[in-house]
Amino acid sequence: MDFILQPWAWYFGGPLIAICLLLYFYLGRNFGASTNFDTLCSMAGAGKVSDYFKSDWKDRDFALMFVVGLIIGGFISVTYLIPNQTIDLNPTTVKELTDLGFSNVGNKYFPDEIFGEDVVLSLKGFLILLFSGVLVGFGTRYAGGCTSGHAITGLSNLELPSLLAVIGFFIGGIIATWFIVPILF
Repeated sequence: MDFILQPWAWYFGGPLIAICLLLYFYLGRNFGASTNFDTLCSMAGAGKVSDYFKSDWKDRDFALMFVVGLIIGGFISVTYLIPNQTIDLNPTTVKELTDLGFSNVGNKYFPDEIFGEDVVLSLKGFLILLFSGVLVGFGTRYAGGCTSGHAITGLSNLELPSLLAVIGFFIGGIIATWFIVPILF
């Protein structure tokens, strides 16, 4: 039982992702979270507003199972598989985060300075979430898929557009980490 409660090594997680990917290929489906959001938007009637969402969501019912699995897996992970929230961070990282104003660095996965209720429900937090959501939505649509779809499915298919998209995701992450987050916090 102790094995289950410890973080799993890459050599367990990697093959599990590969098995899921093979199942998707076998069933003739593409893996990616943005497909699931398209399906949910189509179900909610977004096709009345945008032609992009005019599709028969019943053809993508597998996406609903993926979303249900994400919710159940997330609940199981948070409730049973993460008994200890402490993180072993490099002392330099701890100092840099503390200098930015973060408290309890390394004691929680989701710091209150970003994910706390008072921050999320503030005007600044709401605007950051709204702007971030628009950027992610635009980027996902513009890139023709999300990070998981391009990085897992696209790269395994040796698709050049996916390679370029993943490089762009990393560049965007570096820019956000080094330049945007320090300005916001």
